[in-house]
Amino acid sequence: MTVPDPERAEDRPGRRLGVDFGEVRVGVALSDPAGILATPLLTLNRDRSGGTDLDALAALVAEHEVVEVVVGLPRTLAGRHGPAAQAAAEYARILAKRLGAGVPVRLIDERLTTVSAARVLAERGVRGRKQRAVLDQAAAVEILQGWLEARRAAR
Repeated sequence: MTVPDPERAEDRPGRRLGVDFGEVRVGVALSDPAGILATPLLTLNRDRSGGTDLDALAALVAEHEVVEVVVGLPRTLAGRHGPAAQAAAEYARILAKRLGAGVPVRLIDERLTTVSAARVLAERGVRGRKQRAVLDQAAAVEILQGWLEARRAAR
């Protein structure tokens, strides 16, 4: 049995924020305080020039007392880092700088999360414009839930 280290964010109790980075929108999901279940929170419009999306994420971290942020890294199917992965990594770096050392920002592989989220929404009868409105949130849930489950399995 591993004794949790309170200095390591992955061992601290508290909410986690999942982020599905996109060039147009940023989907956001939030875990429960126990780190068991991810739920959709909101979708932000990307603001390359003003950074209001990054400001909003920082405000959400403070409001929900988030202890860790998980950002999806969209690798290619071959596992390579293309332009989208480079953009997501840069976004995560800027977010981490805004949040400071107290809240780590982690990049995790998110291959096919948007496809999976779209399939789940379609199975639930959410299509067209309604699906586009929540697809990024659903992808953020997939990213965060996958990370939470992997974290639990590793313990």
